Amino acid sequence: MILCTHAVVGAALASLAPSHPAAGFMIGFASHFALDAIPHWDYPINSPSVNPKIGAPLVFDGALLRDMVFIGSDGLVGIIAAVLLFGLSADLWAIVVGAIGAMLPDPLQFLYVRLPFEPLRTLQRFHCWAHSEQQIKGLVVGFGVQVVFIIVVAGLTIASTAVSFNRTCVIT
Repeated sequence: MILCTHAVVGAALASLAPSHPAAGFMIGFASHFALDAIPHWDYPINSPSVNPKIGAPLVFDGALLRDMVFIGSDGLVGIIAAVLLFGLSADLWAIVVGAIGAMLPDPLQFLYVRLPFEPLRTLQRFHCWAHSEQQIKGLVVGFGVQVVFIIVVAGLTIASTAVSFNRTCVIT
């Protein structure tokens, strides 16, 4: 999954427990592996320095710069989308840490390649185990499926929050 999808799902889950940001972070972190188990599309990583499957030494070149801008933009769009979708219905801090927790396993892969020690070794092994071997091919279909997934998760979460809000505001 792309970072934006991870961020929105992590924030959606964190919004269900807005007074517990630490729990939101942990739930977001765990959601990463559940989402990676679903067949999905990942954008290509062009720099061997960033690609966790290659793990080449860090080389500052055009490919690294492009990947850093693209990956950074993906994560930033995810956090902005999470805040826009759930920031009014829940504690903003919980939303942001839920989104960050959901995206964190991917940058930890980059760190693992450079520091292949525990607990990163076990986390990387689990990440690879949880990741679906099936990939959705093609940018349009792959990206489109994730946009639809985000819309469904956001819609269900917003509807769930609205229902629980209405239940607490009913005067008898």
